[in-house]
Amino acid sequence: MIAQQSIEEFLARLASADPTPGGGSAAAVMGAMGAALVSMVCNVSIGKKGYEYVEAEMRTVHAEADRLRLQLTGMIAEDVAAFDSLMQAYKLAKATDEEKALRSEAIQAGLRRATEAPLDCARRCLDVIGLARRAGDHGYRGVISDAGVGVLAANSALRSAALNVYINAPLLKDRQYAEQALAEIDRLIAAAAAQSETVYATVRSKLGG
Repeated sequence: MIAQQSIEEFLARLASADPTPGGGSAAAVMGAMGAALVSMVCNVSIGKKGYEYVEAEMRTVHAEADRLRLQLTGMIAEDVAAFDSLMQAYKLAKATDEEKALRSEAIQAGLRRATEAPLDCARRCLDVIGLARRAGDHGYRGVISDAGVGVLAANSALRSAALNVYINAPLLKDRQYAEQALAEIDRLIAAAAAQSETVYATVRSKLGG
């Protein structure tokens, strides 16, 4: 499984001529990294002298961040599977009208999966951004910069996933679903931009300098 590969192995595959893993998998990795950094801020803050009053909050954020990290890690393989299923659909026979109809149906199913996978990744990344805000507000100041890095990773991941929605949704014949997906990803991008900037500004203000 891709998620079990070393960083070096994953990057080598990402750099190869193979189309998978690609940008969607990279987005999931970035999102998972953001969640991991939020967890780290919580882990360091829990039990820290002077931060007893936020320990319950940090434990809650930690548990949610760990759950999101695992979900996003699982999306690495889902992105590959979605793309591969779409490529297989394009390779189906199209000599007869029946074959053409089956091929078209398979392509549309593949496009929908290839749209939903990055859209779901973007949703989870926005959740990570919300957790980074809580970690940035209450976490131990000595590692507060990592909350900032976490929110930047999650925001980059969300915007990266959005590109895969933008490339696949316009090809869907189900225009109602396609328009809903495009409208949702636009909302997610806008929300992430606003929240990320707030978190970054909060973290920056605590660093001084």
